[in-house]
Amino acid sequence: MKFLKSISRYMKPYKTQYIMGVLWLIVIDTLVIYVPQILRNFANDYQNGTITKDKLVTYALLTIGTGLIMSIGRYFWRVYLFGSARRIEYDIRSQLFNHWLSMDNEFYNYHKIGDLMAYATNDINSVRMFTGEGIMMSVDSSFMLIFTIIMMIRTVGVRITAITLFPIPITAVIIIASGKVFYKIFRKRQEAYAKLSDVTTESFSGISVIKAFVEEDETKKRFDEANRNYYNKDLNVVKTQTFFFPFMVLLAGISYMLVIFFGAKYVIDGTLSLGDFVALYTYVGIIMWPARSLGIIIGQIQQGSAGLFRIEEMLKNKPTIKDVDNPIRLPEDKTSIEFKNVSFKYPGEEDYALKNISFKLENGKSLALVGKTGSSKSTILKLIFREYLPNEGEVLIDNHPIENIRINDLSEKTGYVPQDNFLFSESLRENIAFSYEKDYDVNEVYDAAKKSGVYNDIMDFKNDFDTVIGERGVTLSGGQKQRVSIARALIKKPSLLVLDDSLSAVDTNTEKSILDALDKIHATEVIIAHRISTIKSCDEIIFLEDGHIKERGTHDELVKLDGEYNKMYQNQLLEDELKGEF
Repeated sequence: MKFLKSISRYMKPYKTQYIMGVLWLIVIDTLVIYVPQILRNFANDYQNGTITKDKLVTYALLTIGTGLIMSIGRYFWRVYLFGSARRIEYDIRSQLFNHWLSMDNEFYNYHKIGDLMAYATNDINSVRMFTGEGIMMSVDSSFMLIFTIIMMIRTVGVRITAITLFPIPITAVIIIASGKVFYKIFRKRQEAYAKLSDVTTESFSGISVIKAFVEEDETKKRFDEANRNYYNKDLNVVKTQTFFFPFMVLLAGISYMLVIFFGAKYVIDGTLSLGDFVALYTYVGIIMWPARSLGIIIGQIQQGSAGLFRIEEMLKNKPTIKDVDNPIRLPEDKTSIEFKNVSFKYPGEEDYALKNISFKLENGKSLALVGKTGSSKSTILKLIFREYLPNEGEVLIDNHPIENIRINDLSEKTGYVPQDNFLFSESLRENIAFSYEKDYDVNEVYDAAKKSGVYNDIMDFKNDFDTVIGERGVTLSGGQKQRVSIARALIKKPSLLVLDDSLSAVDTNTEKSILDALDKIHATEVIIAHRISTIKSCDEIIFLEDGHIKERGTHDELVKLDGEYNKMYQNQLLEDELKGEF
């Protein structure tokens, strides 16, 4: 009942279509049930010797007409019922996708992409199967079962009907009792499919790493394990269904045997006419469909229930970071950032990633974050982007607590170039203009490409800005991908520009030209870099160590301090000298 209540919410918008589909289905079932009466009358006329040419024509026309109307009806109920099921599939998939887009980054730390793909395919498909074929068979079987029994009673009486159909109640009891078994095995199969989907997606996403480390055999083992697990769970479903369907056929055979034995006996002693026997035999054949389909219906209900349960559990996830009531709107043309005694630890962790961090970045100024790997530079960016809120202290944007600011305002005014330069399998033009929904000035694309130093590279391609770069930008070099990502950030004309080690793959001359271009846009800048040449001109440089500020100042001030920053700088100077010698 809980499943039916849940699924009815998705079916309600298409109530009219379902009603029309059910009406056409009932029309067809009525004609199917009427066909044995045509055969009965024909057989009786033949037995009594009253068959004439006109009657033969009438029976033929009745049969052809019935078949024609049934064909038309089958077309319409398929359009209404299966069409509605496809619309529900579309609605749920859209709802899931929009829900995932609304989730914050923390959600994706705990949910793998392959598992999400299983929700969007296998689980939704199981719901569609129930709202289409499941509804059709439920209505069809119920109507057919009830009205066929009524017609049998009217034709041959209660006693003979009860004798021939006594296996049917046994079938129903066994199948209904097996409902929990079906639900359990379908749920396990769908979970196994989710795991297989996750392993497959992860393997191909990291195929270059797998090949670089010659881990094909180990990856194949992981896939084989997930594949074998899904195979076993799927086999359990097949075994269970295989047990029930032959059982249904056996019971159908028993009913036919009873019809032949008792029907023939009653025809011989004159209790039944030949026409009654033909109708009885035909009705038993008709009623076997609802009896056999009961198992399919129970299976689809349990499979759909398992899929919908997983979907609704997924939809219960809510963003941990969301707008407050009446959030503050930010101005578009300026951004200042301030950390006041900020300390932060990731959910579930005991140790703090950041400890008592304080700095103020005025509008139009630049801040560099440097330090060894694991010093929590990226954690500061996550707090600026409001992926998390600090455990202690506060983060201010334009002098407002970040938790009071409208989330989209900060995102819309920020140009972000991540360390992992993800590009889409589209044209270079579309990748750079990604932040524009439809219309954009192509000259803005060209201008952003020039500022990022990638314009000349693009023009060297055969199709220049219309070049499709392949999945994740595989046709571009590392430096080209970084510069395309910078262009994608610059085209937004951001008031806040965040670069996360975004110039590591470009040469020093290109780096200088890019930095000169960035200075001219007068945006507030936060830069993470390992190469000192990238950040020498920043207004302030913060050197982080184990989540706290160890040194801070301008480049010249930190060099004079002769601390950890200067050691890093001197090591890089030495490396550059050695490279020059070779």
